[in-house]
Amino acid sequence: MANRNGQESVSLNGEPVVKRPRDSVEPDLSLRALKEPQNKVTVVLGAQWGDEGKGKVVDLLAMDADIVCRCQGGNNAGHTVVVDSVEYDFHLLPSGVLNKKATSFIGNGVVIHLPGLFEEAEKNLNKGKGLQGWEERLKISDRAHIVFNFHQAVDGIQEQQRQQQEGKNLGTTKKGIGPAYSSKAARNGLRVCDLVSDFKVFEDKFRMLAEHFLTMYPNLNVDVDGELKQLKEFAERLRPLVTDGVYFMHKALTGPSKKILVEGANAALLDIDFGTYPFVTSSNCTVGGVCTGLGVPPSYVGRVYGVVKAYTTRVGVGAFPTENKMVKSFNLLRTMWLVGPDLGSIRPHGQRIALTKLDILDTLPEIKVGVAYKVDGEPLPSFPANMDVLTRVSVDYQTLPGWRCSTESARSFEELPSQAQNYIRFIEDFLQVPVKWVGVGKSRESMIKLF
Repeated sequence: MANRNGQESVSLNGEPVVKRPRDSVEPDLSLRALKEPQNKVTVVLGAQWGDEGKGKVVDLLAMDADIVCRCQGGNNAGHTVVVDSVEYDFHLLPSGVLNKKATSFIGNGVVIHLPGLFEEAEKNLNKGKGLQGWEERLKISDRAHIVFNFHQAVDGIQEQQRQQQEGKNLGTTKKGIGPAYSSKAARNGLRVCDLVSDFKVFEDKFRMLAEHFLTMYPNLNVDVDGELKQLKEFAERLRPLVTDGVYFMHKALTGPSKKILVEGANAALLDIDFGTYPFVTSSNCTVGGVCTGLGVPPSYVGRVYGVVKAYTTRVGVGAFPTENKMVKSFNLLRTMWLVGPDLGSIRPHGQRIALTKLDILDTLPEIKVGVAYKVDGEPLPSFPANMDVLTRVSVDYQTLPGWRCSTESARSFEELPSQAQNYIRFIEDFLQVPVKWVGVGKSRESMIKLF
């Protein structure tokens, strides 16, 4: 066989190329057509520094969901849900576990402290009937990493070292989340699939990991044998809950029609890439974490709701430009006015806003909204990445009149005071993102639907 230059064609190994006749097979053109996903996930994300009231929004949407997922974080997050006057607190379990008709799923992006998981379930079981039968409707990805007790101890040591060396800490919850994600990135972490497989192999790897941390932190107190005994017991309780998370989500997305809800933990300004680094958490709390933490292709992400509190708080340390403009409440909770530039994450990461805790502003005569950041008198076009810059910013405010009356009984937008309506419209206009719900209390009934 000759090529275009009249020479015989040869393969890479020097042998003559033998051209075989191809069977005439018509291609399946339907495979080449772009198909609309059968099921898309609905996502609820925090748009500030956490504590926005995500649990209430998730609870609202979870009532008719088929699957409710957690995609990232650990038991450093906390969602409170009030159902039938009972207040449930969730840290690892998806808030949707209260829906007895839905499957709750903890994805591969979550890091799980097993004592914390089962303790959380027991505490909520003692509060009311909402969690009865939770183990029958919970699935856990076999690829999720495990937080061990020594991860939590290391978290505390690292925080103490930062204080001693730099005079400041990160304000970590000391739940072991950062060290567990560090083990994951260093590729010496252990996953759920390791625990429920050959326990002897798991034990050897666990001892190696514990020794790794003991070498780094000689004063670390690790009860290796005691924790292994506990983990062996947990393995038996865990085994029926464990599933191939990738296959589970694939079936959910491509199978019969289902409503799939994803419950984000932490918030955009705590995202390890997009937040106020280094005063952040150790995972992606924005919409990208949904894809990597569950194995969901981007085209299967549907409606994204960003939860925004009507004012802003921050727990722990880190730059907080409008702090002290409002009265501090509690010892650790730092409070400030709502700041538009902080909410820039809404634009790429949220298509609708759930505005919560509007009733907290009921008694104020006026409400200030931060509308711009400036450094040395020059406006910043976007939220700064450098925290040294953020600590130097000045804030331009726009003052709106307060309403000075209770909003707690309102159940429609029209029932809100006109000043409260104007405040909501101002937020929409500034962010160019519509407000879907407004929260004026703790219960799901207090969420006012605007459209």
